[in-house]
Amino acid sequence: MKTTKAVLFVLLLAGWVGGCGDDAGNRERIRALPLDQVEVAGGFWGDRLETSRAVTVPYAFERCAEAGLIDNFAIAGGLKAGEQSGVYPFDDTDVYKTIEGAAYLLNTGNAPQLDHYLDSLITLIAAAQEPDGYLYTARRNRPEWLARRSGETRWSKLSASHELYNAGHLYEAAVAHYQATGKRTLLEVALKNADLICETFGPHGIHSPPGHQEIEIGLAKLFRVTGERKYLDAALFFLDQRGYPGDGRASWGEYAQDHLPVLQQNEAVGHAVRLAYMGSALEEVGVLSGDRRYADASERLWENVVGKKFYITGGLGSVGIGERFAGNYDLPNKSAYQETCTAIANVFWNQRLFLATGDARYLDVLERSLFNTLLAGVSLEGNRFFYPNVLASSGHHERSAWFSCNCCITNMSRFMPSLGQYLYAIDEGQQIYVSQYAGSRARIMLGENEVKLVQQTKYPWDGDVKLTVNPAQPAEFEIYLRIPGWAHNQPLPSDLYHFLYPAKDAVTLTVNDQPVPVELNKGFALIRRRWNPGDRVQLTLPMPVRRVAAHEQVAADRGRVALQRGPLVYCLEWPDVADGRVSDLYLPDDAPLAADFRPGLLGGVTVISGSGQQVRMEGETKAAAGEKAFQAIPYYAWAHRGKGEMEVWIADNPAAALPADAPPIARQSRSSSSGGENLSALNDGIVPAGADAEAPYFSWPAGGDTVWVQYDFPEMQEVSEVRVRWLADQAPQGYRVPRSWRILADIDGRWEQVYNPSRTWGTDLEQINSVIFETVRTPSLRLEARLRSGFGAAIREWEVY
Repeated sequence: MKTTKAVLFVLLLAGWVGGCGDDAGNRERIRALPLDQVEVAGGFWGDRLETSRAVTVPYAFERCAEAGLIDNFAIAGGLKAGEQSGVYPFDDTDVYKTIEGAAYLLNTGNAPQLDHYLDSLITLIAAAQEPDGYLYTARRNRPEWLARRSGETRWSKLSASHELYNAGHLYEAAVAHYQATGKRTLLEVALKNADLICETFGPHGIHSPPGHQEIEIGLAKLFRVTGERKYLDAALFFLDQRGYPGDGRASWGEYAQDHLPVLQQNEAVGHAVRLAYMGSALEEVGVLSGDRRYADASERLWENVVGKKFYITGGLGSVGIGERFAGNYDLPNKSAYQETCTAIANVFWNQRLFLATGDARYLDVLERSLFNTLLAGVSLEGNRFFYPNVLASSGHHERSAWFSCNCCITNMSRFMPSLGQYLYAIDEGQQIYVSQYAGSRARIMLGENEVKLVQQTKYPWDGDVKLTVNPAQPAEFEIYLRIPGWAHNQPLPSDLYHFLYPAKDAVTLTVNDQPVPVELNKGFALIRRRWNPGDRVQLTLPMPVRRVAAHEQVAADRGRVALQRGPLVYCLEWPDVADGRVSDLYLPDDAPLAADFRPGLLGGVTVISGSGQQVRMEGETKAAAGEKAFQAIPYYAWAHRGKGEMEVWIADNPAAALPADAPPIARQSRSSSSGGENLSALNDGIVPAGADAEAPYFSWPAGGDTVWVQYDFPEMQEVSEVRVRWLADQAPQGYRVPRSWRILADIDGRWEQVYNPSRTWGTDLEQINSVIFETVRTPSLRLEARLRSGFGAAIREWEVY
């Protein structure tokens, strides 16, 4: 969509001058209880916060230092000689995000060493800032290898440079540090940079959005801290620029949510993290500015995500190439992307929506992301991480210590220490919200009256929650207790998923042992009374094992069920079945299931035990072949016991299972090539024990350069491994292994190279060369090779898994 420059100028100027509404103080009713008023006290989340404090945050700082990302600031500030380290122009944000997480830790306890360390980092960051406020080590240190992304000059390649994205994370870190310590050192750096951006962009300056949304959130936080309207106006301006190419800027398309103006967008498309950050920013600026149109846009996008594009485990994004959303109801399992950052971004977004509306349905969605995909993104030890989070694995997945792109690791290091601010909220009146359940203590000021809360619970293993209320003076006020959707037969506030059978037991609530009716108000049970010191609230949320089914349009989940208990989604994993194979099991609808807490397993978890049926091939038909016992574990805890099969969605009939003796994918495929002889040998299943000259093989003749072979699958497949056996033939005019080779997948009609983290493509002769890559969902796979000059090449067998 295009508009004239003159009309666009008038529209933007109207927003920039601040004519949209009142200040924040007149617009916000509900506020999250700040970290310095909440103590998470042991239990499930207390243990994870301690791991974050003792392991994850220090580990992130250590790896940033080892990768040279901290030295980048010292080099840019002239404090150290050297060259830029890292891989991406947004590597600065790994330092910013970890500082933010460390600042949250300073809210929760006395940590003078950490405080001093942050001071030393801030000194380096301040030194790297240029006199006018510009701060971007990827330009100051001028590494040639980053020029194609960062652009030749400031702001010249905003689609890829991440200059504004970096600034947003700087602002968030600065506000967190200022609020934790009262020091303005990093805040002054942030404000100087923000002032430059406000002067540079706007109706009278550069007209462009950032490539990756984030600065809008950071600017809103600066507005909250300073009250300076220009920061909120800048956030509005950047949102308004999206979808209006012109003045030499081409549209960045759906990938960057630049295909339409933000107020006209109704469907979640493109890069999933960017979309979720944008949704959070839209709601934030809509509330702060008083312009309801932005909040409405955020909520429309949320409706599309939760109604049609949301994984049962709380993650976003179905396609790894582009880290993006697919179409409505397109939610594959083995190739699910669910980047850890999307779960974190989804928590931010839904918290913002709740604070704006007071509706608990957003907290239900937040909880699903928090307990499942987000928590799966970090190991129990706190120092290994998932980037994508699949819902089924053939045994190729394990968490990593570090990535070339470390956004998920440092996002985790900033999120987990902030957990306390998601537990409670207060209304501008005499109202307290209990948003999430965790053993904790809180101090809340209602006017001049301090109210202390003590929450005791074993949640998520147990649905009993005890809340002791201690006002300094007896007083009348309201407490809102969230009743999760799963506790009243709604796994998600949409029809995307549903429980197969209704729960039999009802939620119960008592005050001082006297029953209180559970009457829901926007998903909360409201207790209005005069409270006295020592009053006791007891909430009981029954936690039976539930079978979940997906909407019939989710093709990947037809004929399958997922298991849920409380807020936790479960999975089958290889150590918990006798033969290590979970994909050949189906679970009849009437099979009994039992829950049992195992204190010695995976840090202490409740498992779900039962028996399904193992499936075998009988001719060309899949059939039950006997009972197969299993136990299911919480999804977040998988991949701690070695590599092996895993699945969240379990077959509920033989046809949906994958028997061990089913024909391999390659054997079922149609093969084609750019040329060559004996194509049928590629997938004939004949793999000789050695260099058997009589065994069949496929060959390309000499004289070519780039050649290929291709498998077209009978239906869409999710694949993550190929095994290639190259022919050994060292005769003078014989075959040689190619100079190089790679695997391409057909993604939406385009051939895209699969992501091979090892970057190794084996060429051992007469041996299986296995390449494991990020799972892709595709109708066709192509092996492309570059031949050696004067020689052909030959393949004994090409297998796909």
